[in-house]
Parts: sequence; C-alpha cells; structure tokens
Amino acid sequence: MSLGIYMQVPFCQTRCTYCNFHTGVVSSARFAPYVAAVQTEIGEHQIRLLQANIVLPPSLAQGTVDTVYFGGGTPSLLDPQHLHAMLDAIRETFAHHFREVTLEADPETIGAQKAAAWAAAGINRISFGVQSFSDVELQAVGRMHRRADVYRAVPILHAAGIHNISFDLIAGLPHQTPESWRNSLDELIQLAPQHVSIYLLEVDQGSRLGSELLRGGTKYSAAAVPSDDAMAESYDLARATLHAAGYEHYEISNFAKPGFASEHNRKYWRRAPYLGFGAGAHSFSGTHRWANAHDAAAYVQSIASGKLPIEQLELISTSQALEEELFLGLRQLAGINLERLQKSYGVSISDRFWSLESSGLLERDGNVVRLAAKHLSISNEVFVELMR
Repeated sequence: MSLGIYMQVPFCQTRCTYCNFHTGVVSSARFAPYVAAVQTEIGEHQIRLLQANIVLPPSLAQGTVDTVYFGGGTPSLLDPQHLHAMLDAIRETFAHHFREVTLEADPETIGAQKAAAWAAAGINRISFGVQSFSDVELQAVGRMHRRADVYRAVPILHAAGIHNISFDLIAGLPHQTPESWRNSLDELIQLAPQHVSIYLLEVDQGSRLGSELLRGGTKYSAAAVPSDDAMAESYDLARATLHAAGYEHYEISNFAKPGFASEHNRKYWRRAPYLGFGAGAHSFSGTHRWANAHDAAAYVQSIASGKLPIEQLELISTSQALEEELFLGLRQLAGINLERLQKSYGVSISDRFWSLESSGLLERDGNVVRLAAKHLSISNEVFVELMR
C-alpha cells in the first residue's frame, strides 16, 4: 500500500488577517528543537501509537511512503538542512519511493541556494501561497511578499530543477475588484504553474478578518471585502479561464495541467491512509483519526518527556465513514460511484440524492453522481443538505 506523510511546520513570519490555522510567529531559535522533536516522533511513532492503543494495520505499517507534504505555517522558513533531516528520518524509518515531495513556500523566502538545497534533499514540488498579484490586496491582509517576488521566485526554482509548481489564489480578499481578479488570473496564466488552487475567503471567528466581518466592523479592511455573489462570480471566472488555458478541474478548489494533480492531496479525498507528524498534524489509519497537540512548545515538551503528543483520537464508525465518502467524493469533479458505495457499505443511498437532483444541484450519469458544474461555488450548501 502507498502511504502519504504530512509534516506540519507551524511557524510564520507574520500572521495574515484571514488565517485561522494554529500557527505562530516565533524566534528562529525554536526551529531546531522542533525539527529534532519531529525526527524523534517519526522514528518512535509505532511505539507511541501502541501507547495510545492504536495498532496500525499491516498494510499501513509496512506501506511504502510515496508522497510527503510539508505544510504550515511557512515550511520554507526552515533551514534547508532541517527539511533534509526530516526527510532522512522518513527514509530511515519507512520503506519509501518518493514520487511527490511538496513544500509550501512563500515567494519572498525563495533564494537560489535554498532552492538548490531543496532539490538536493528530494523536494520536487513547491506550493506557493501567491494569493493575489495585487500589491494592494496583499498588503491589506498582511502578506509579506509582493507581486514582483513571484516573478523573481519562479525562475529560481526552474534553475534548481524544480518544475512542478502550484499557485494558490484567494477570491474575496479586501479591495479585490473584478478587474484585479481578472488580472491575477491573467498573470498566473502567464507564469504557467503546473497546478492551481482557487479558494474563497473563509469567514469565521478563527481569524481576525473573519471575526471583524461577523461583527460588522471595519478593521483589517473588512469593509472592502467583496460580497458573496462577487466571490462566486470570481470563482466561476477562474474556472472558465483555467479551463481555456488547459487546466483540468479535478477537485472543487484544484486545477492541474495533465499529469500534475496533487498525488498527496488525492489521498485525503479518497480516504487513503496517511500519517502526520509535528504539532497539530492529523493522521488517518482507515479506522481511526488522531491529531497531535497544536501548541508547538507543548508538542516539543511531550516528545522530550516521552509522552504522547496526541490530543484527539476518534474511532470512525461505519456511518461516519459513509458520510466521509459522500462529502469527499462529491468534492472531486469525477463524482461518486453509487454502486461501489452501496456494495462496500451494504446500504441503499440513492434516495438521498433525489431532491438535490430534482433541484439541479446534483447530476447523475448512470451510477455516478456529481455536483452540477454551475453550482460548484455553493458546494457547502449542497453538502449541508445532503448530510441532513
């Protein structure tokens, strides 16, 4: 069985106003102890999981690691030797045949020496938090990079031999207009990354901007955030623009040139097993999900004292597994195969889709059900209806 590994690096240079992740701005002196703790967790993971009564199935324990994903936070802040050390810990602990090793990076953190060292360590894919090509929008949300940094960074990566590059863009940033959004899409197409992720601005209490929007305030340029309808129109424009440029829309937020869909993220959407290491990292064995403590200092202390860093552990019931199959399956543009699910779970689920089909939110092609293309921008509302 192939196995994915997620490596969490919860450190940033600054905290963006829209961020709702468990990350922090800390002294670089804390990087090395954190990396050492992650290496220890990797090497001792089976012993520590047994302490939590988590027994990995043989197919997982003996699986071959073929994808690694460094997420954050901003993993590109780490010294390249730290990233190399964590990859070496995986190589020493697991059977491995790395096909895809992704590093999330901010454009302003890219340098020629860093890029060459990343390639030498085995990193072959970079996921860029571009977010926008408008300096006004980037500054409004507290991003450190500017448009020029993106143009500077891409040739550096290509020169280092890293050609698999993904760009993130966010629809709905403060001060974003239809013109600035179209310009961001045009500039993205000009730079021709192999992969693109398009996200809608999330509004929740977990971020400063989201909290301000919910209470009707004006701080963090909240008054300049586009309407929900404008965000949906931006998403639809992105779909059309990327399709015309040769990108395949394979998951609600993700587009790829042929052969460049994210192999690691597909494991999540297909409920394949994966292991997560680091503060706040999540894991899935097929029957259990668990998560490490989010606080980086507490995580390091737990590892140093021989304690479990796990703070959440859940046994997935059959009904929960089916719900996940439906939710994650519909996120993929290929849809879900009802016959396969009904055989796997021994239940009939066709009736759950009739009302959504009759209203045009879902469409059926034989045994396959998928989200209607024109309603992808309101997918969350569809999921809520389906799970009732």
